[in-house]
Amino acid sequence: MNTEKTNPPLYYETRGDGYPLIVLHALATDHRSMMAWMEPLFEQRPDWKRIYVDIPAHGRSPVEPWMKTSDDLLSVLLDGIRTILPENERFALMGMSFGGYMAQGIWHAEHRRADGLCLLAPALHRKIRTLPERSVPVQDEALLAELDPEVRAAFETLATVQSRATWGLFREEWQPGRLLADRTFLSSDWRTQGYHFQCDPIPEDSRFPQPTLFLLGRQDAICGYKDHFAMLESFPRATYAVLDGAGHLLQIEQRKLVQHHVGLWLDTVAREKLAFS
Repeated sequence: MNTEKTNPPLYYETRGDGYPLIVLHALATDHRSMMAWMEPLFEQRPDWKRIYVDIPAHGRSPVEPWMKTSDDLLSVLLDGIRTILPENERFALMGMSFGGYMAQGIWHAEHRRADGLCLLAPALHRKIRTLPERSVPVQDEALLAELDPEVRAAFETLATVQSRATWGLFREEWQPGRLLADRTFLSSDWRTQGYHFQCDPIPEDSRFPQPTLFLLGRQDAICGYKDHFAMLESFPRATYAVLDGAGHLLQIEQRKLVQHHVGLWLDTVAREKLAFS
């Protein structure tokens, strides 16, 4: 394991050696929410170098006074990637939720040296989202009554399956990052005025032939799943999977399915990279 910071300060942790995979987490948590469920995938895939990044204002990556918009956060991520990886080194890219939106910005800037893109319940470049009606098929009222009110509110907002099993994973993997998130920044004008990039990172006329995976929750009432199909033509090699029994926390609520699809995507990227290297 390596733990590093770049300048501007960007905290990241690496696991393994080999072909780089850059991983970005969701809003208001940190890299551990991705590392926990992803690392088992590499027990049989040792030739990957996983780079788990804390987005500015999250984890141990501070937000500096000049950072006011998502474009500012993206510039820090791009500078960090260009510091971490040599200019000619290729990589694959993964992001979840807001991290998926950041990943789209990175993809727009660096897709010529990127070999694959994986997006889990990603936010998109649109201010109005098409969302399914919120449903909670499993709700353990006794569990919820035991929780601290602030934590309960977060868990109820994010989780569709509100069971002790999903709470256990949320507590272990998601909650530690929540404690480090910069709440002042995340609740500032950035949320209403600076969240969206100035330009769409995936314009309608774009075409990206690399292997791509969209993993979406059928019950995701935060980022939805319908809007993402508008991007289909931009990714002619894309697999779209809409998982039933999963809301926004699909990697917690449908872990085995998520790991299965991500594993297939990793294998496709690795196979094609070898074929063209």
